[in-house]
Amino acid sequence: MSDDSPSTIPIRTMSAGLPLKVAVIGVGALGRHHARILGTLTDVELVAVVDADAAQARKIAATIPCGWTTDYRELLGRIDAAVIATPTFLHRPIGTDLLEAGVPLLVEKPLAASLADATALTDLAAARGLTLQVGHVERFNPAYEAVKASVEDPKYVRTERFSPFAFRSTDIGVVHDLMIHDLDLLLDLVGPTAEVTSVDAFGVSVLGGHEDTAQARIKFDSGCVADVVVNRVNPEPRRAIQVWSEHGCVSADLTSREVTTLGAPSGEPSPLELAGRPGADIAALKETIFGEYIGRETVQADAVDQLTAELKEFVDCVTTGAMPRCGGWEAKRSLGLADAVMASIEAHQWDGRSDGRIGPRAFTQDHAARRAA
Repeated sequence: MSDDSPSTIPIRTMSAGLPLKVAVIGVGALGRHHARILGTLTDVELVAVVDADAAQARKIAATIPCGWTTDYRELLGRIDAAVIATPTFLHRPIGTDLLEAGVPLLVEKPLAASLADATALTDLAAARGLTLQVGHVERFNPAYEAVKASVEDPKYVRTERFSPFAFRSTDIGVVHDLMIHDLDLLLDLVGPTAEVTSVDAFGVSVLGGHEDTAQARIKFDSGCVADVVVNRVNPEPRRAIQVWSEHGCVSADLTSREVTTLGAPSGEPSPLELAGRPGADIAALKETIFGEYIGRETVQADAVDQLTAELKEFVDCVTTGAMPRCGGWEAKRSLGLADAVMASIEAHQWDGRSDGRIGPRAFTQDHAARRAA
């Protein structure tokens, strides 16, 4: 069942006209926002929030208001659906308990700590006919939606995702924390049939734990080449995507949601030909190359709260049986690619030879050794 196309998996629906009774499990940095938004939706009853830290659960519950508990199992039989926003290593055990109890899930990304765990959750949801949505919230960014609508058969993709260190998600590295967002977008753009042919990646542990910055070059059998760059120890945040296809280039700032499209060159003679003519006005050519020869359009995508849009889709999928844009099958695919990136990072030879330094921790280990000397 793990290889089934998501469109072939039947999903159970809920009774129409009744508020969907939901719980949020894990109300830390991100889960508390899930709870806040769910508490405002008219077709949802937020039954309770759950956190191992009783004080945190009580505090978040008081702001909504709703019930709270430290044990999600107390809610079985009382809820129609749940959001899991715990540390990644808990996704499989908690998800398994809930799915076996017939509870549809929205699980924060990454779906699980390993591809085997992700496959187990995906298969269980499919076997029970339950919605399994995964929190790749960037799919709901209007700027990305504009990019996807204007691209067909991409040939080159470049993404950048930089952020200051947030002191959260320290149980995973930057590949599974940040890069997986862009791997998901990349796979969404190239389509479900494109196969990865090669992955070459490099990563560095800056603070001494997991890798904190990484770059990957990924090639597909469709001819698409992608460069994916992430850094979670960066002075300033930045989220951007650029896609080249036969129709031209489209770029988006995923934070400001400004989208710029450059069309394919058109018109004769070309600027190069005009520049070679006697007396050519190079300054004027520089001013007119965009617009007269290369079409350029910049638009501002709508201001939409992505997390709210994601949660509304989850409620709709649970109640109607619709398929989420990012379900277990899609999340499993991006997790598999993330694993391939990590394998390349771990095997990277810093000195170009197998008996030299290898892997992302060579940087911090080398500096620690110098300080100790």
